[in-house]
Amino acid sequence: MSSLTYDLTLAGLSVGSAAALTGIGLIVTYRATGVLNFAHGAIAMVCAYALRSCVVEWGWPLWAGATVTLLVLAPGIGLALERFVFRPLAVLGGDPAQTLVASIGVFVLLVGGAALVWGQGARDDAPELVSADPWGQLAVVLVLSVAVGTLIRWTRFGRELRAVVDDRQLAVLGGIDADRVAAAGWAFGSFTAGLTGVLLAPYVRLDPYGLPLLVMEVVAVAVAARMRSLPVAVVVALGIGVAQSQLTRLHPSGWGEPLLQAVGANLFVVALLVAALALPRVGGRDALPRTATARVPTPPGAWIVAVVLFLLPLGFAGPDLTTSVQVPALGVVLLSLVVVTGRGGQISLGQAAYAGLGALFTALLAAGRFPGLPRLPELAALALAVVLVAPLGLLTGWPAISRRGLALALATFAVGVGVSRFVFAQPYATSGLSLGRPSGFDGDRAYYALELALLAAALLATRLLRTGRTGRALAAMRDHEAGAQAAGVRVPSLKLLAFVAGAALAALGGGMLGMGLRAFDPGAFDPVRGLLWFAAVVVLGADSTLGALLAAALLVGLDAGARGGMAAALIGVLAVLVGRFPGGPYEALRTAAGRLRLRRAVVLTPLGEGVRARLRPVEPRSPRIPAPPATVAARPAESPARTLEARGLRARYGGFTALDGVDLDIPPGRVTAVIGPNGAGKSTLFHCLAGTLTPTGGLILLGTRDITSLPAHARTRLGVARTFQQLAIFPSLTVAENVRVGAEQGRVPDPAAVGRTLRLLALDGPVRELPAAGLPTGTLRRTELARALAGAPRVLLLDEPAAGLDTAEVTALARVLKALAADGTALLVVEHDLDLVADLADVVHVMTAGRIIASGPPEHVLDTLRTATP
Repeated sequence: MSSLTYDLTLAGLSVGSAAALTGIGLIVTYRATGVLNFAHGAIAMVCAYALRSCVVEWGWPLWAGATVTLLVLAPGIGLALERFVFRPLAVLGGDPAQTLVASIGVFVLLVGGAALVWGQGARDDAPELVSADPWGQLAVVLVLSVAVGTLIRWTRFGRELRAVVDDRQLAVLGGIDADRVAAAGWAFGSFTAGLTGVLLAPYVRLDPYGLPLLVMEVVAVAVAARMRSLPVAVVVALGIGVAQSQLTRLHPSGWGEPLLQAVGANLFVVALLVAALALPRVGGRDALPRTATARVPTPPGAWIVAVVLFLLPLGFAGPDLTTSVQVPALGVVLLSLVVVTGRGGQISLGQAAYAGLGALFTALLAAGRFPGLPRLPELAALALAVVLVAPLGLLTGWPAISRRGLALALATFAVGVGVSRFVFAQPYATSGLSLGRPSGFDGDRAYYALELALLAAALLATRLLRTGRTGRALAAMRDHEAGAQAAGVRVPSLKLLAFVAGAALAALGGGMLGMGLRAFDPGAFDPVRGLLWFAAVVVLGADSTLGALLAAALLVGLDAGARGGMAAALIGVLAVLVGRFPGGPYEALRTAAGRLRLRRAVVLTPLGEGVRARLRPVEPRSPRIPAPPATVAARPAESPARTLEARGLRARYGGFTALDGVDLDIPPGRVTAVIGPNGAGKSTLFHCLAGTLTPTGGLILLGTRDITSLPAHARTRLGVARTFQQLAIFPSLTVAENVRVGAEQGRVPDPAAVGRTLRLLALDGPVRELPAAGLPTGTLRRTELARALAGAPRVLLLDEPAAGLDTAEVTALARVLKALAADGTALLVVEHDLDLVADLADVVHVMTAGRIIASGPPEHVLDTLRTATP
């Protein structure tokens, strides 16, 4: 081995060792708690600063500073986070979305706090804990990985850890102290973060933003190991480290030289992109918390106050006006997150990339440096930049089609980091680039007035995406994605629309920021900024345009002083508390106001009770459904009847056969019921028919058309509607709006269907304008059924339709379903209530072990079952 190769290998092992430490810490924390600790890099940075303060500023011996930092401070941070941030989230239900936002909040809080305490300037005097020789670092990594692997595999604690990971609630019932396991995982994960930080600090830039991002870039190591295998994480980290070091030997020539050099210097970023976008995804639950209550409308007076406050800077002068210029531009960027995150329910940690691309493209177009295009005036350059960046929203929109939760967070974060490293940080794209202001708007006051006009246009565009048919579809997708698909919403197309619209708004705001600063500043669009912006919008009301404007004012105003970091610290504190108040500050204020009320209930006299009843009539808990007319008329008369057929359906989960050659006919004008014990395959059959599960074999036919591979929303538009065992309601919409989604997205869009189905199911009174959140189960069941009927279905699939209903409600429901069948609708009912089946069904099929073992009239089949049951 040549001397150069040997030296580069040693350097690569050094970098790979630090990456391996990060992977080990992330995996242990994830396995103990189920949380991907986005704050890992921030903890590393804080510990590096702490060691520097102990040794350089306070004169401590290196061993003493290292002991306090690594054995006291780092584990203490982990224990504090587990006890005060993530344990309350686990107690409240462990919503993965809330833990993700809280984790990002901790990151933002630590970054902001470090900027306040130590300043934002880079430090180059961090003490060296281990020599530059990689063997010491490599030995630390190997010892740690072997020790942790042995602990997990061969000790009682390891068995408890695996049990908590598999099923936390079941582990607790088995006597395992899950909190102790989680605390140990957080303490060890924070220790490895601190060790990574103090090892890296002497060789990289030590500042509140650079080191945390550098550490988080190597999250690819843990993702490649599927967040489970320590040996795989170590091998991948060392391999990438050595490969990245060896690539520095290459000196390609030609037009691709800068890009190839950038790839060689950022191989961990390439690995992050591959791991997040190409490898099997980690985590699959929803990305964001689904609102449990109706959205609180913004008081009209608040908008008047906001308009006045945004007009005030027109009277400013000097530095105050110069600072204010940034607020409307940042407000436009944050509105992009309102569209993607607040209304569309999709996580996006990469909006800073689109804002930066908007600023970069505007500058290139205005300077005449954009390939193939002439020099353009600044406003025309801004408009064209928005058009060019908008389609790039597919970079994050396309992964969103198949990814949710943690997987989508990683994908959007990876895109943001990739754009930052391969575009913004490269001289070939940004060297010597300046950006002026449009002609006639060069002064701060004139430019601020132009920004207000553009902000007003952005607010209008955001409102158009939050109202009407598209707005209701977006709200449905956010509240309940599967329910939206069942209602006929084209969820994949809608996700792409949200990301493309978000990219366009971010590009507009980024271009405005660049012109306000009169330059393209890559630091203004760092991925850390993207995390800060995301946290700010979420905690101040993700679906609130006013919240986005408030966030912009806070982020600019609080950091306008000589010492930055105040805004990040405040947003971080609010994000850490998001688990307690997932509805944002509005819910927090309502909760606080409720606690200030008198705890002792006021007892009214009979006269007072009568006055209150007249002033505020109480609606019955669940109005009874009137007897349906002879003809329901839920489906237009011209629609032809079609039979839904299953032929030889097979479905397997791993080695388990859920369906084994099932044949089933669901003819029009009849009620077909499927019954059987738990595990018989009923739900699998139902999901195959509804389009939420693709069978491994067999056919599904609607009439003569093969619909086996069609998704749920496509089947709904062909006339196959469904309801859910667990209610699929859009809580932020009213009852009437829930039904209108079905009428707009179904097989035959029919505005009159809303009123018709509301009357049919006794929902046409005052209840129609009430938000669905908090209504009784019976009302919500009828709302879900009305939404399905409003789309004029030919076939209606009902999964446990009587769940949660009382006897009277079940009887009323049976009347409606019989009337629907009499009107020509084909109905399939999967139900455990045999009395309802006996009263409702024309034919009953009995399933067990993935097969239909008996079929016939209900009186014959049910009598046979009762006779056969001991």
